[in-house]
Formats: sequence, C-alpha cells, structure tokens
Amino acid sequence: MSVQITTAFVEQYRGEFDHLLQQKGSRLRGAVRTESVTGKNAFFEQIGSTAAQVRTSRHSDTPRMDTPHARRRVSLSDYDWADLIDDPDRVRMLIEPSNAYAMAAMWAMGRAMDDVIIAAADGTAFTGVAGGTSTVFDTAMIVDVQVRDPGVSAADYGMNVAKLIQAKELLDAGENDPDEDRFIALPARQVTSLLKTTKATSSDYAAVKALVEGKIDSFMGFKFIRTQRTGVDSNSDDKCLFWVKSGLLLAIGQNPQVDIGPRRDKNNSTQVFVSMTLGCTRMEEGKVGYIECDDDAGPGA
Repeated sequence: MSVQITTAFVEQYRGEFDHLLQQKGSRLRGAVRTESVTGKNAFFEQIGSTAAQVRTSRHSDTPRMDTPHARRRVSLSDYDWADLIDDPDRVRMLIEPSNAYAMAAMWAMGRAMDDVIIAAADGTAFTGVAGGTSTVFDTAMIVDVQVRDPGVSAADYGMNVAKLIQAKELLDAGENDPDEDRFIALPARQVTSLLKTTKATSSDYAAVKALVEGKIDSFMGFKFIRTQRTGVDSNSDDKCLFWVKSGLLLAIGQNPQVDIGPRRDKNNSTQVFVSMTLGCTRMEEGKVGYIECDDDAGPGA
C-alpha cells in the first residue's frame, strides 16, 4: 500500500450545530397575566374594597360609598439581539448557521422576558394617576429563612414544607382566590432541599419525590417552576418567588420578531436580528411574595 494514501483520508463533520447548555426561552410567561399594549407606558385600572352600611331607621337617606380606585403603570422597554454571518464564512462551512443563530436569539429573548418578570416581582411598582407614585414591595410577604419543619434546630434553612405552608397562608390571608393558579419559582438546589428535608415516613415524601423526578409539577397548591434566574437577597439567601397569576402583569408591545437578511453596509453579510418590546409590574402587594432559603441545600440547612 502506498505510503501516500494518508492524503486520501477524510475528516467527518456533523451537519448541524449543538447548542450549549442554556435556558431555552421563557419559563414564566405562561405563569403571569399577559396584555398586549401600544405606547411607551400602559396604565391598568383597579378598584378596591368597600364596606356595607347598616340601615338604622326607616326611610333613611341612601348611603353613598366612595369606591376606591387605583392605577398601575407599566413602562415598556425595547430589547434587541443581532449577529452577522459573513458570506465567506458560510462558503467555508458545511452547514448553514442562520437558523441556529435565530433559535439562540429567541432563547435569549425568552430569558430576558423572565428577568423582567422576576425583577418586577419584588421591585418598585408605579401607581397613581400618572404612575408617579413609587410603591415598594411589602416585606410582610417574605417567608423568613429561619422557618423550619418541627424538630429541626438549624438557624437558617433551605426550602421545606413549613415554608410552603406559610407562603400559602400569606396568600390565603390576603383573600386571594383559592381557585386562581399559584406559582413558585425556585432554583434546582431548593427543590433538592425540599426533598432532603422531607422525611421518608412523611405523607408528603412521595409527592415531593415525584416533583423532583419531574412526574408532577405541583405541590402544596403551587405549580413549581424551576429556574436558576431568581437571584439572592442581601444575605445571599435564595429568593424563591411565589405569586398568583394575576399578581404579575406582563405588558407586551411587540412579541419577539425575527428578521434575517443582508446588511448592505457590511459587505452583504447576513444579519440575524431579533427585537421585542415589553414591561412588567406587580399588580398588588398581597399577591406576590418570596421565600428566603439558605443556599446550602443539605438536610437541616
């Protein structure tokens, strides 16, 4: 055999791209109220509660109730994503990257959407006639990091059943509709903590195990959404958000739009461009809270 046969050897390349690990789009959009809006700012009207008055005599004057009104403002922001594909690079590749770039861009937009929702959950809401009044998050809607299951002595604690019970109590005490969908967003380590701190003899254990294994997505009246984007508080404790669906409003001026085409000013390179316009606000303080969870997800943490 010729010693020069190695020149005939070939190298094989896959005809597609593998996307690296990442959150593929939005996980929270379906868990919040969504409205299509037009303009830089959008306003949403609210009506508060009143009390009935006892009639004390016959033919008395008709009482007049001043029904309280409120208004929330949502400010929209524009989001862009773009990348270029040079035609000489396309010639040198065996695969067409445009669709893969567009998919990566849409996933990035979805993650940005989740970030906007998460920021609104405990951020400042803007109220009043012109939306000029700042309304801060109600700290009474925080479940303390030290809330723990019976018999546990650790000071700070990860996610557990006791914290879920208190979160449920906060929503119930605020007269939230028990039939409205309730959600909790938490990182993977807090789902693990919930499993580790639930004893095998507990009636809750089977449900929590099924949750961790992905067989169910609900527990204690909450639909669980696993996300690594919720962040931590000033004490580096995980902030596990909980809310009812009407508690967060996502205003969408423009859903993500994809445009793939040549850029004349870049030697006709193909540009993948995606844009969207949206904003989010907390609609009512008693509808949104978060659970402080120690970042050590081990038993008794």
